[in-house]
Amino acid sequence: MIRFSSAPEHAEQPPIPKHLWKVAALSGMASYLDAALIVSIAVNLAIYRDHYDMGVWMAGAISAIVTGCIAVGSLVGGRLADMFGRRRVYNLDILCYAIGAIVITLAPNDIVLFVGVLIAGLAAGADLPTSLAVVSDAAPPDGRARLVSFTQVLWVAGIVVVIFLGYVLSDTGMVGARIITGHLIVAALVTFLLRARLELAEEPSDATVQQEAAALAAPRGIELKNVWNRAALLPMAATFVYYVTWGIGANTFGQFGTYLLVTVSGASQSLATGINLAFLPIALVLTFVFVRIADTPWRDRLFYVFTVVQVVAFCIASLTAGALVGMLVFFVLYQISNPFAGEASYKVWSQLTLPPDTRGTTQGLTYALSRGVFAGVAFVTPALMDYSASLLLWLITLCMAASGVAGVYVIHVLIRRSPETAVAPAPGLGVART
Repeated sequence: MIRFSSAPEHAEQPPIPKHLWKVAALSGMASYLDAALIVSIAVNLAIYRDHYDMGVWMAGAISAIVTGCIAVGSLVGGRLADMFGRRRVYNLDILCYAIGAIVITLAPNDIVLFVGVLIAGLAAGADLPTSLAVVSDAAPPDGRARLVSFTQVLWVAGIVVVIFLGYVLSDTGMVGARIITGHLIVAALVTFLLRARLELAEEPSDATVQQEAAALAAPRGIELKNVWNRAALLPMAATFVYYVTWGIGANTFGQFGTYLLVTVSGASQSLATGINLAFLPIALVLTFVFVRIADTPWRDRLFYVFTVVQVVAFCIASLTAGALVGMLVFFVLYQISNPFAGEASYKVWSQLTLPPDTRGTTQGLTYALSRGVFAGVAFVTPALMDYSASLLLWLITLCMAASGVAGVYVIHVLIRRSPETAVAPAPGLGVART
């Protein structure tokens, strides 16, 4: 059975060395650049459409290709990281992302823009499972959840920064659009340079590696056959069900929240953008709180509380059929609950339960399948919203309730009932002080 239970009830969390926070921050830039890419395309899409005289099908293709490429990149990148070394892929994919961002920023026409989105999307997807595996490999067992969850802080920060820039530069047209994507180039290149300077410690001994694999009841090796066994399939299936059901709601409101406020709630474009911007800092602050409690029993206790709050938030939006007052209440409750019952939980649970040798492959697979579903849902969302906003909201509410059930299963079967033996970090990256 899987191990890694929460810390003892009254034990004080041991401090985490500063150099490991540096690893978490540099790895978390994968989440920042992923979120920032998706949101920047959404924010700039109307500007691109007018500037490049794009047809509706090209506009739709560019929107869809972001999510689709991230899905493919996650699947391929996670596997390549396990096969050829996480450090090597860790450095290469961030450089490819910078190249894609340069192409997007300087694109003279919509075809070149499409190519840039393709490159950046694939690279962003490849970096997600790889960077999380890097953090997990480097972290001590009693600090792994805090370090992994810190990457979620940067994911929220990516959304906040791009929406803020979009709000400030809303009247600057294509110049503002280039500034927004240009900041992605700078962020990616700085991250690449800092990652390249990380020094690696010696890898754990084979005995230590064997101890962790035995605790997880997982076979050794990176072969694909080691993905298709109970030790990998059970946590993969459970975390996938949680992430995909939760993510349908989160992704829908991430991509269409402003659209819903304008077309259904009757808000102006500026008010709708302002509502999103006003409530995002709440999520950012509370994500820091989640990091503080990630290695304690409060991580899972608060999940129970806030997954209920999250479902209540969607029920209010559904009962009011998207009315503006109901949506304001929804956004408050959603941003309060999301940090404790959202993607951060998925990241932590995945790294605590997936076999170490195939951690990149297995999490890349769950990321890829989930993002593929999100892309499909996004394709039909505008039509479903036009048919019945109430029906759409109730379907999302059911998905959120299902994610709560899946989360309880992960806690009670994969976390709570696991042996309490903590072992040394997984094979792969040990990170020395720099």
